[in-house]
Amino acid sequence: MTPQAALDRGLDELALAMPAGARERLLAYIALLAKWNRTYNLTAIRDPLRMVTHHLLDSLAVVPHLPLGAGASLADAGSGAGLPGIPIALARPDWRVTLNDASAKKAAFLRQAAIELALSNVEIYQGRTETWRPAQRFAGVISRAFAGLAEFIAACRHLVAPGGVLAAMKGAAPGAELARVPRDCDCSEVVRLRVPLLRAERHLVLCRPAA
Repeated sequence: MTPQAALDRGLDELALAMPAGARERLLAYIALLAKWNRTYNLTAIRDPLRMVTHHLLDSLAVVPHLPLGAGASLADAGSGAGLPGIPIALARPDWRVTLNDASAKKAAFLRQAAIELALSNVEIYQGRTETWRPAQRFAGVISRAFAGLAEFIAACRHLVAPGGVLAAMKGAAPGAELARVPRDCDCSEVVRLRVPLLRAERHLVLCRPAA
Protein backbone atom coordinates (compact mmCIF):
# COMPACT_ATOMS: atom_id res chain seq x y z
CA MET A 1 0.00 0.00 0.00
CA THR A 2 1.30 3.47 -0.85
CA PRO A 3 1.31 6.28 1.72
CA GLN A 4 -1.37 8.10 -0.28
CA ALA A 5 -3.61 5.00 -0.41
CA ALA A 6 -3.14 4.46 3.33
CA LEU A 7 -4.00 8.09 4.06
CA ASP A 8 -7.09 8.00 1.84
CA ARG A 9 -8.31 4.77 3.43
CA GLY A 10 -7.61 6.05 6.93
CA LEU A 11 -9.45 9.33 6.40
CA ASP A 12 -12.41 7.45 4.94
CA GLU A 13 -12.53 5.17 8.00
CA LEU A 14 -12.31 8.15 10.34
CA ALA A 15 -15.07 9.86 8.32
CA LEU A 16 -13.04 13.03 8.67
CA ALA A 17 -13.88 15.70 6.12
CA MET A 18 -10.65 17.42 5.07
CA PRO A 19 -10.33 20.89 3.51
CA ALA A 20 -9.32 21.17 -0.13
CA GLY A 21 -5.64 20.40 -0.60
CA ALA A 22 -5.15 19.09 2.95
CA ARG A 23 -4.40 15.50 1.90
CA GLU A 24 -1.63 16.67 -0.42
CA ARG A 25 -0.17 18.88 2.31
CA LEU A 26 -0.24 16.00 4.82
CA LEU A 27 1.83 13.91 2.40
CA ALA A 28 4.14 16.88 1.80
CA TYR A 29 4.57 17.13 5.56
CA ILE A 30 5.78 13.54 5.97
CA ALA A 31 8.09 14.01 2.96
CA LEU A 32 9.56 17.07 4.68
CA LEU A 33 9.82 15.16 7.96
CA ALA A 34 11.65 12.30 6.24
CA LYS A 35 14.07 14.78 4.62
CA TRP A 36 14.90 16.57 7.89
CA ASN A 37 14.99 13.30 9.79
CA ARG A 38 18.16 12.26 7.96
CA THR A 39 20.03 15.09 9.70
CA TYR A 40 18.06 15.99 12.81
CA ASN A 41 16.64 12.64 13.98
CA LEU A 42 13.18 14.07 14.70
CA THR A 43 11.38 10.72 14.80
CA ALA A 44 12.40 7.08 15.16
CA ILE A 45 9.97 6.15 12.38
CA ARG A 46 11.68 6.25 8.97
CA ASP A 47 9.21 4.48 6.69
CA PRO A 48 6.72 6.86 5.01
CA LEU A 49 3.91 4.30 5.23
CA ARG A 50 4.41 3.94 8.99
CA MET A 51 4.53 7.73 9.26
CA VAL A 52 1.01 7.80 7.81
CA THR A 53 -0.36 5.37 10.39
CA HIS A 54 1.72 6.24 13.47
CA HIS A 55 1.89 9.99 12.92
CA LEU A 56 -0.83 11.31 10.60
CA LEU A 57 -3.77 9.01 11.36
CA ASP A 58 -2.80 8.72 15.03
CA SER A 59 -2.96 12.52 15.29
CA LEU A 60 -6.11 12.97 13.21
CA ALA A 61 -8.06 10.35 15.21
CA VAL A 62 -8.36 12.83 18.10
CA VAL A 63 -9.90 15.67 16.05
CA PRO A 64 -13.58 14.64 16.36
CA HIS A 65 -13.18 14.27 20.13
CA LEU A 66 -11.66 17.66 20.95
CA PRO A 67 -14.37 19.84 22.54
CA LEU A 68 -13.35 23.00 20.70
CA GLY A 69 -15.59 25.33 18.75
CA ALA A 70 -14.95 27.25 15.54
CA GLY A 71 -12.11 29.72 15.84
CA ALA A 72 -10.70 28.00 18.93
CA SER A 73 -7.06 28.26 20.03
CA LEU A 74 -5.07 25.09 20.66
CA ALA A 75 -1.52 24.62 21.94
CA ASP A 76 0.48 21.49 21.16
CA ALA A 77 2.83 21.17 24.14
CA GLY A 78 6.09 19.35 23.46
CA SER A 79 5.20 19.18 19.78
CA GLY A 80 8.54 17.69 18.68
CA ALA A 81 8.22 17.13 14.95
CA GLY A 82 4.80 18.80 14.93
CA LEU A 83 2.64 16.00 16.26
CA PRO A 84 -0.26 16.10 16.70
CA GLY A 85 -0.37 19.85 15.99
CA ILE A 86 0.45 20.01 12.27
CA PRO A 87 -2.05 17.35 11.15
CA ILE A 88 -4.70 18.96 13.38
CA ALA A 89 -3.96 22.41 11.92
CA LEU A 90 -4.37 21.02 8.40
CA ALA A 91 -7.64 19.30 9.32
CA ARG A 92 -9.05 22.36 11.11
CA PRO A 93 -7.81 25.55 9.42
CA ASP A 94 -10.33 27.54 11.50
CA TRP A 95 -8.44 26.67 14.68
CA ARG A 96 -5.38 28.69 15.72
CA VAL A 97 -2.65 26.20 16.62
CA THR A 98 0.54 27.04 18.50
CA LEU A 99 3.31 24.45 18.33
CA ASN A 100 5.59 24.41 21.37
CA ASP A 101 8.92 22.73 21.92
CA ALA A 102 11.94 23.56 24.07
CA SER A 103 14.44 22.16 21.53
CA ALA A 104 15.98 24.70 19.15
CA LYS A 105 16.42 22.16 16.32
CA LYS A 106 12.82 20.97 16.62
CA ALA A 107 11.54 24.55 16.70
CA ALA A 108 13.60 25.24 13.57
CA PHE A 109 11.91 22.33 11.81
CA LEU A 110 8.49 23.50 12.95
CA ARG A 111 9.11 26.99 11.56
CA GLN A 112 10.29 25.58 8.24
CA ALA A 113 7.29 23.23 8.05
CA ALA A 114 4.89 26.11 8.74
CA ILE A 115 6.47 28.06 5.87
CA GLU A 116 6.66 25.22 3.34
CA LEU A 117 3.15 23.94 4.09
CA ALA A 118 1.72 27.50 4.13
CA LEU A 119 0.19 26.99 7.57
CA SER A 120 -1.35 30.42 8.09
CA ASN A 121 -3.13 29.25 11.27
CA VAL A 122 0.06 28.04 12.98
CA GLU A 123 2.52 29.80 15.31
CA ILE A 124 5.62 28.42 16.99
CA TYR A 125 6.77 29.04 20.57
CA GLN A 126 10.18 27.75 21.62
CA GLY A 127 10.62 27.27 25.35
CA ARG A 128 9.55 25.24 28.35
CA THR A 129 5.84 25.09 29.07
CA GLU A 130 6.42 25.77 32.77
CA THR A 131 7.76 29.27 32.04
CA TRP A 132 5.49 30.05 29.07
CA ARG A 133 3.14 32.95 29.72
CA PRO A 134 1.12 33.52 26.53
CA ALA A 135 -0.70 36.83 26.09
CA GLN A 136 -3.95 34.86 25.82
CA ARG A 137 -4.59 31.45 27.28
CA PHE A 138 -5.79 28.58 25.08
CA ALA A 139 -9.15 26.85 24.78
CA GLY A 140 -7.22 23.60 24.67
CA VAL A 141 -3.73 22.20 25.24
CA ILE A 142 -2.87 18.82 23.74
CA SER A 143 0.18 16.60 24.02
CA ARG A 144 1.31 13.12 23.24
CA ALA A 145 4.83 13.71 24.55
CA PHE A 146 4.44 14.06 28.32
CA ALA A 147 5.36 11.03 30.41
CA GLY A 148 2.51 11.22 32.90
CA LEU A 149 -0.87 12.89 33.31
CA ALA A 150 0.04 14.54 36.61
CA GLU A 151 3.21 16.00 35.05
CA PHE A 152 1.26 17.24 32.03
CA ILE A 153 -1.33 18.94 34.23
CA ALA A 154 1.33 20.53 36.43
CA ALA A 155 3.30 21.85 33.47
CA CYS A 156 0.41 23.08 31.33
CA ARG A 157 -2.69 23.93 33.37
CA HIS A 158 -1.72 27.62 33.54
CA LEU A 159 -1.92 27.74 29.71
CA VAL A 160 -5.63 26.83 29.65
CA ALA A 161 -8.34 29.48 29.69
CA PRO A 162 -11.23 29.11 32.17
CA GLY A 163 -13.51 26.35 30.91
CA GLY A 164 -10.77 24.98 28.69
CA VAL A 165 -9.42 21.45 28.38
CA LEU A 166 -6.13 19.59 28.68
CA ALA A 167 -6.04 16.68 26.21
CA ALA A 168 -3.51 13.91 26.77
CA MET A 169 -2.91 11.31 24.07
CA LYS A 170 -2.14 7.90 25.55
CA GLY A 171 -1.61 4.34 24.45
CA ALA A 172 -3.19 1.84 26.86
CA ALA A 173 -5.84 3.11 29.27
CA PRO A 174 -3.84 5.05 31.89
CA GLY A 175 -5.51 3.76 35.03
CA ALA A 176 -2.52 4.22 37.34
CA GLU A 177 -1.88 7.74 35.97
CA LEU A 178 -5.51 8.74 36.55
CA ALA A 179 -5.16 7.80 40.21
CA ARG A 180 -2.37 10.38 40.56
CA VAL A 181 -4.06 13.45 39.05
CA PRO A 182 -4.79 16.37 41.41
CA ARG A 183 -8.25 16.50 42.91
CA ASP A 184 -8.98 19.92 41.43
CA CYS A 185 -8.66 18.59 37.87
CA ASP A 186 -11.46 16.44 36.42
CA CYS A 187 -9.97 13.77 34.15
CA SER A 188 -12.97 11.45 34.16
CA GLU A 189 -13.55 11.64 30.38
CA VAL A 190 -11.41 8.97 28.72
CA VAL A 191 -12.09 8.30 25.04
CA ARG A 192 -11.00 5.05 23.43
CA LEU A 193 -9.73 5.86 19.96
CA ARG A 194 -9.66 3.63 16.91
CA VAL A 195 -6.80 4.53 14.61
CA PRO A 196 -7.21 3.03 11.12
CA LEU A 197 -4.49 0.59 10.03
CA LEU A 198 -2.89 0.70 13.49
CA ARG A 199 -3.14 -2.36 15.72
CA ALA A 200 -2.46 -0.67 19.01
CA GLU A 201 -4.45 0.75 21.89
CA ARG A 202 -4.99 4.49 21.85
CA HIS A 203 -6.85 6.69 24.32
CA LEU A 204 -7.52 10.40 24.74
CA VAL A 205 -7.85 11.74 28.28
CA LEU A 206 -9.73 15.03 28.58
CA CYS A 207 -8.92 16.94 31.77
CA ARG A 208 -10.72 20.07 32.97
CA PRO A 209 -8.81 21.96 35.66
CA ALA A 210 -10.76 23.97 38.22
CA ALA A 211 -10.67 27.71 37.60
